Amino acid sequence: MENFSLWGAIVNALAIMCGSFVGLLVHRFTAVKEKAEGADEGMGKKISDALMTGVGFCVLLIGIQGAIKAQNVLITIVSMALGALIGTLLDLDGKITRLGNFVEKKTRNRFGNVSQGFVSATLLFCVGAMAVTGSLESGLTGDHSTQYAKSILDGISSIVFSASMGFGVMLSAVMVLVYQGAITLLAQWIQPLLNPTVITEMTAVGSLLIIGIALNLLGITKIKLMNYIPAIFLPMLLCLFM
Repeated sequence: MENFSLWGAIVNALAIMCGSFVGLLVHRFTAVKEKAEGADEGMGKKISDALMTGVGFCVLLIGIQGAIKAQNVLITIVSMALGALIGTLLDLDGKITRLGNFVEKKTRNRFGNVSQGFVSATLLFCVGAMAVTGSLESGLTGDHSTQYAKSILDGISSIVFSASMGFGVMLSAVMVLVYQGAITLLAQWIQPLLNPTVITEMTAVGSLLIIGIALNLLGITKIKLMNYIPAIFLPMLLCLFM
């Protein structure tokens, strides 16, 4: 493969799509089986709620593990504050919610909140050192091994996430392809900005948002996480001055 090949990002996106498809099939099969066996009508919802709660706890663990890696708390604070300001002014959450509602209407989706699944899965699959370093390796050396490893992890995770969060998880594959593909294609130019320190701070900020996902999944909060997305990229700038 040549240095600027998008093969790693493509494989990652396909793994998420395949995993999501399997997860939706599992949910569908469970629902049909319960109906055929004459199970309690509320049992399906109880199972979905239990699965959502379990996923919520796992996502919380992922977020905590990443957030505690922050080396400069000031960068995290400023990134979150400025990111929230930018995202709110742009009404990113409102835009993605309207898009999700449109998709739900067009696809007659009856399982899961599309916008919630899309935002949650996009953050989970794009935030983290593997997404950035793997893409840089693909663009600079043509080595896709890190992205292949990430593809396996994301594929397995997407089975569980789509079974609990629905169709939106599958749509996150598009954002994974765009995000990792862009880093791959621009690797030679953005590598100086994405040094280990910056990647660590980006991961820490993103992991705080993952904690927010967990709190939403557990029904504790209703945070408009999409409005905080710009915060993930601000450490690239802030690390130059702090």
